[in-house]
Amino acid sequence: MLEPNGPLPPEIYWRRRAAAIGALVIALALVIWGAFALLKGGGDHKADAKAATSSSAAPTNKPAASSSGAPDASSPKPSAATSSGAAPAVAQGQCPDQSLAVKVTVGQPTYKTGEQPQFGIVITNISSAACERDMGSGLQLVQVQSLDGQRKLWSSTDCYPDGTPDMRSLAPGQQAAFTVTWSGSTSQPNCAGERVPVPSGPYTVVAQLGSVRSAPEPFNIA
Repeated sequence: MLEPNGPLPPEIYWRRRAAAIGALVIALALVIWGAFALLKGGGDHKADAKAATSSSAAPTNKPAASSSGAPDASSPKPSAATSSGAAPAVAQGQCPDQSLAVKVTVGQPTYKTGEQPQFGIVITNISSAACERDMGSGLQLVQVQSLDGQRKLWSSTDCYPDGTPDMRSLAPGQQAAFTVTWSGSTSQPNCAGERVPVPSGPYTVVAQLGSVRSAPEPFNIA
């Protein structure tokens, strides 16, 4: 660049050029520093946003105390008897099933074909409190099965589902005993079909009151 009065002396020209280059370097440094600060600030903002999102979303991953997937303490739990529908409900105020034990016995180990086996049923109050329970024949279930328990041949309630109520009061440890005589013939629910004598062979008998079931007792028909 030329001055109006002529060219600048060399020393002034190079001094001004060095000053211009220095100013340019400083300006470039300021631009780089500003860009770096802007990028750093943006990164911190994103990290905070991510942390805030995580903290606000965390509680939704924890199930609530009354979650529908968890049991509600206020709702009754079905017992084994009511859930299966196999045993009638116990009347309020009577001995609960868990306070009773049921045992079945056989009059003799072997009966001849045509004889009528006799079974004894003993119901014991195994709790520490006295209570009463309806033990009528319609509520007791006596069943003859194959030896492996896979096939039912006779049930005391198939042909006689109803019975006279029989309320028994039992002190702790007290027992109530009953005797059931079997004709030796098969039966089906509602007494359907033909009743025929069971063939010779080994069998088991079980007794039940409510949801309380005895251990199977073996016997033979010869």
